[in-house]
Order: sequence, then structure tokens, then C-alpha cells
Amino acid sequence: MTRLLVVVPSETDPPARLGSWLRTAGLDLDERHLGAGDELPAGLDGYDGLVLLGGPQSSTDDAATSPELVGVRALLGQALAADLPTLAICLGAQLLAQVGGGRTRVGVDGPEVGATLVAKRDAADADPLFRPLPLSPDVIQWHHDEISELPPGATLLAGNPHYPHQAYRVGRHVYGLQFHIETTPEMVRAWAASDPVGIAASPHDLETVCLRAEAVHPDVEEVWEPFAGRFAELVRARARQAA
Repeated sequence: MTRLLVVVPSETDPPARLGSWLRTAGLDLDERHLGAGDELPAGLDGYDGLVLLGGPQSSTDDAATSPELVGVRALLGQALAADLPTLAICLGAQLLAQVGGGRTRVGVDGPEVGATLVAKRDAADADPLFRPLPLSPDVIQWHHDEISELPPGATLLAGNPHYPHQAYRVGRHVYGLQFHIETTPEMVRAWAASDPVGIAASPHDLETVCLRAEAVHPDVEEVWEPFAGRFAELVRARARQAA
């Protein structure tokens, strides 16, 4: 069985639908829930890919503030060095940018929350995961920090007018997504209830943010479940090479 390490920094952002899609695509998921006390492996030996999810931690947190992220950063460094198939989402994408030599900061235009669109960049047409996506796919946003500089040599794959660095690739197989594709409507509602600052930054009230997100979840699934399947194929290809 092809093994995928799934790192969950917070129980507020579990793999949810993404985990189901990846299992359906034939991957064996080893989930490590840091908020529930799970330990990270020392390294990535024995794994064919890595998924790193989000959480309420800030990418600017130091080791004293978020000690659980120290090991996460170390694993990202190993994944980059090995060009291991990796999908890093929201906080994960910000940490990936930092480890790769880019920069993050508190978002200069404030939080970005709720259902929105991102737009593919020209380089996406040559990318095996992004090429089949529609030009402007639906996504769910929920972040206060931004990726202000991509890692040197990274390929920008998607952006939007609010924050330009929405999706990128480092090397051939390491991907960062600033947005969410894994959510359920219940997850979004929980985030909205716990984030009055984020809601205040939106042009919509809490209930409207939640209803708009609920309405686009079928479209998110239609577009991003096949994307997850294409990522799973990268992981399977890595496993075949290692066999």
C-alpha cells in the first residue's frame, strides 16, 4: 500500500473530504493529529508523500509559542530536499514558503475568509495537477497571514486580486495551497463562530459567510476531488520508483 503521511496541526482542520478522496484514490493515510497529542515521525523514510493541513497557529509563531510546528518545519525541509510529493494547505503552505526560503507576514489587507475564486496563472497550463482545473475554480479561504514572497525558484500557479500567492510549486512535486479544498460546511461554520476578527473583515455577516460557503461546496468537490486523485498518482509514482 502506498503510504501518505498526513500532518494535522489542529483538530479544527482535519483532512475531512480530502482524506476521503485520497483514500478512495488508493492511498494509505498515516494521520498524525498534533492537537490530540500524536507525535511526528523523525523523518519521511517509508512514506511516499506528505500532506500538511492548517490551523489557527500563525506562520510567524516562534518555537515557544507553537512548539508543535518545529517538527513540522523539519519534515517540510526533508520533503523539499527529496522533492517528495507534498500538498501543504493554508498554514501548511505558509510554513512551506518559509522553509523554502520565502516569507510570510500578517496579511496587509486583513483576513481573507469564506467562499471565493482563485485564477490560474500561465504556468498552470504546464503543471500536471493544475492544468485540468477550470480557469477560476471555487475555493474556501480562511487565513490571517499571507505569503509575501515565494521561495526562490518557485512556480506561481494561482492567485487572486486580494492575495497574489494562492498556489505554487517548489521543484517538481511539492505544492502549497493558501486556500482550503478539504472543508465541510460544518468546519467553516465552526471557524466562523471562533473568528470574529475574520468575520469583521468580510463584507458579509457570519450567517451569509456560512451559507455562501455551503453553497459552493459541491463545486469545490467537483473540481478538487479529481485534483486530489492527480496528487495521489504522483504519490503512487513515487512509490513505484522506490520499490
